[in-house]
Amino acid sequence: SRQACAGRGFCLRHHNFLFWPRGFGDKYNLLVLTVATKETDGFRRFLKSAKHFNYTIKVLGQGQKWKGGDYVTAPGGGQKVRLLKTALEEMKKQDKIILFIESYDVVFASGPKELLKKFQQTRHKVVFSSESLIWPDRHMEDKHPHVREGNRFLGSGGFIGYLPNIREMVADWKGKDNDSDQLFFTKIYIDPVKRKSINITLDSTCRMFQNLHGALDEVVLKFENGRVRARNLLFDTLPVIIHGNGPTKINYLGNYIPNTWTFENGCTVCHQDLRPLTESEYPMVLIGIFIQQPTPFVTVFFERLLKLQYPKNRLKLLIFNQEVHHERHVSSFLHDHGNLYQNVKFIRPEEGMDGPASRNLGFDMCRKDKDCEYFFSIDIEVVLKEENTLKILIEQNLPIVAPMITRVGRLWSNFWGALSSDGYYARSEDYVDIVQGRRVGVWNVPYVSSVYLVKGSLLRSELTDSELFNSHILDPDMAYCHSVRNKGIFMYVTNMHTFGRILSTENYQTDHLHNDLWQIFENPEWLNCDMSSVPQPCPDVYWFPVFSDVACDHLVEEMEHFGQWSGGRNKDSRIQGGYENVPTVDIHMNQINFEKNWHKFLLEYIAPITEKMYPGYYTKFDLAFIVRYKPDEQPSLRPHHDASTFTINIALNQLGPDYQGGGCRFLRYDCSIKAPRKGWALMHPGRLTHYHEGLPTTAGVRYIAVSFVDP
Repeated sequence: SRQACAGRGFCLRHHNFLFWPRGFGDKYNLLVLTVATKETDGFRRFLKSAKHFNYTIKVLGQGQKWKGGDYVTAPGGGQKVRLLKTALEEMKKQDKIILFIESYDVVFASGPKELLKKFQQTRHKVVFSSESLIWPDRHMEDKHPHVREGNRFLGSGGFIGYLPNIREMVADWKGKDNDSDQLFFTKIYIDPVKRKSINITLDSTCRMFQNLHGALDEVVLKFENGRVRARNLLFDTLPVIIHGNGPTKINYLGNYIPNTWTFENGCTVCHQDLRPLTESEYPMVLIGIFIQQPTPFVTVFFERLLKLQYPKNRLKLLIFNQEVHHERHVSSFLHDHGNLYQNVKFIRPEEGMDGPASRNLGFDMCRKDKDCEYFFSIDIEVVLKEENTLKILIEQNLPIVAPMITRVGRLWSNFWGALSSDGYYARSEDYVDIVQGRRVGVWNVPYVSSVYLVKGSLLRSELTDSELFNSHILDPDMAYCHSVRNKGIFMYVTNMHTFGRILSTENYQTDHLHNDLWQIFENPEWLNCDMSSVPQPCPDVYWFPVFSDVACDHLVEEMEHFGQWSGGRNKDSRIQGGYENVPTVDIHMNQINFEKNWHKFLLEYIAPITEKMYPGYYTKFDLAFIVRYKPDEQPSLRPHHDASTFTINIALNQLGPDYQGGGCRFLRYDCSIKAPRKGWALMHPGRLTHYHEGLPTTAGVRYIAVSFVDP
């Protein structure tokens, strides 16, 4: 469940007990003890898995202040031993079996029956989890007894044993709350006398306990009959309890175990505890837009922002722009549409604010605004194509949730599937399947960036630090996610819809009029290719969309800005031989250094169509140019064969608004196309069969992009 158990039918509370009718824990005389001073997302995940298998749980320390340290700056956890010792002193039933485990980063993968069977097979009174790494005192390595197989070192995050033996083990605890529980139990274990007296051993091959720190590569998911286990490949075991200790955390395994996501049913929790939205109850959202480097398609970003299906009077905007090049784009948007929003704050480059400070400010603005229910953070590189993104994320009713976005042609996304042992990126075994959409759901992840939604109540309660994005060693997003993880708050990413993608800014130049046109290699945003249906308006003439309206406009404006139109004369030094039989008023693509980009477009998007429609011909592109037709310049083109095997002819503007007349007539077939659609390509044979002419343009200006293709 995504919510606290109170009032949700999730569990029953009585004197810190959480139990379920006819639980197997009672049947087998097993009691699970755990320490949780507050209810975190991880704690609720733990309870959910315990309920699934009918464990009986007693929670220690609820509502108390945690004094056991942070495990980061120094070892700690002594408070857990103190609470355990006190709880055991109150218990009378001597044959009771006690399982003492963490809860914030633990899930059960199987039930009490299997756990107790494996415990009894050890023939010991107390069994600790094991680790391959020694912590916190490496000098004790030689004092650990050798094991026949598996891990040598004790892990204090989980152990099981009989009440008298565990009571004897903790009887001598006199430490402080911030002393190390790990060190305390390790010293008992490496003492041969105490080890024998209490009868302690380790679960060295992870039959009961699986600690993930230092063992990520050893553990994989095992899907079986509608449930999911974790399998230890090194020892070929199926652990009952999974513990994401240290910096590793449990993350992606917890997205599956025990049955959160299965191949049979997909995501089993994605539609639980949703927040339904009605038009009269749209929450107030502050949208933070961050522009930190020259970025393509900024005008398109703001067009998509306008199309978000969400009442504008329930939106406030914070726009942070660090890049002078984009001043005109932001100013134009605010001039035309800023009054649609309830409030707008615009931070300009000359104000000198840096990226981390701007993101801290965004959080703080929402934090201090009692009406702000959500903060929606979005970087300018994000292409949100799903117009209902904001509503979808709000309905998920999660503390922090991101829509999954990817980069075209790559496995890059805006989330991490797992963490490495040092807290940086690691690829989880399911990462590729999630990115490529083979597994669909809502996934708990350790890192999100670029675009995500945060609950305002979270900023006012758990995330009150005004410098969440500041760090001397981490970039802002990593610093923020690190803080979130340390607070025990879960972050999620959803791929239940196709939300969009993220642009590459690495090679973006700003020295053209319309720089976005040069992004065909990295960001083919201005393409509008749809090859699902290819009509044939004339014999062997094919028609299909390739460019957006904006791309057509920009290409025309770029050529007019360049301005060096040929005179439409036969003599032409730009072509081989210097003579053109059928001249046009044109500019060649290579004159504006666009030839490589144009050929990339033709090879990747046009060539597959030419080879499908004209089988046996393999595409090699020759000449590419933009033609201009004007009544007082060159209104038409006489009948001719193109100097090509076949030709691509793309209409760059529209009959009616932009010009009158025009079109193309194929004489042999007496077939005319008098209203070419803007952004659509005509593809037809050239030098042999399709003798054709350009019909007169009678008013306005007509533009077409022409490419000659030879095998």
